[in-house]
Amino acid sequence: MTDQAGGDAELIAASLQEPERFAALFDRHAPAIHQYVTRRLGRDAADDVTAETFLTAFRIRSRFDAARAGVRPWLYGIAAKEIGRHRRQEIKALKLLARTGHDPVAESWTDSADDRLAAEAAARPLAGALARLSAGDRHVLLLFAWADLSYQEIAEALDIPVGTVRSRLNRARRKLRTATSAAGTPLVDARIHEGDPA
Repeated sequence: MTDQAGGDAELIAASLQEPERFAALFDRHAPAIHQYVTRRLGRDAADDVTAETFLTAFRIRSRFDAARAGVRPWLYGIAAKEIGRHRRQEIKALKLLARTGHDPVAESWTDSADDRLAAEAAARPLAGALARLSAGDRHVLLLFAWADLSYQEIAEALDIPVGTVRSRLNRARRKLRTATSAAGTPLVDARIHEGDPA
């Protein structure tokens, strides 16, 4: 999902005079932000963090620079900062998943008992490894894998150079491969964006 032909930036600009126009931006992007935050922090925190993300975006919309970043990476950057405020909760959830192997967020995504058992077995070492990543490496990896952002969009969202995104993603993948002892872990070998070398 990309900014809709410049429409998102135009909505932000228009909302400076007509604040109610910002609601269209919320309607367009809130489901994806909510899904990403749910994966990071769980259902309990997702509603609050998503609301905080859009409230912050609304408050600082006059500082949005369409020349520097698209709206989507800008929103994910705000969400990443809000997630950072909830970091202890995220680490606690990952450690719980590492201990129990039960992921309540992914539960509805697996239909058969066999799939659920296989996913839970793979989730334990992966969750433990995610919990041990630095916050910067975890943000980059999960924005790439769960939010489907490109390297450039991640760089814009986190306000870091693209080279830093590449090195953090490479380091995170290496640590996850080592921790899970399986090069074929889906998160580790997540899709590669066209033009983005692994």
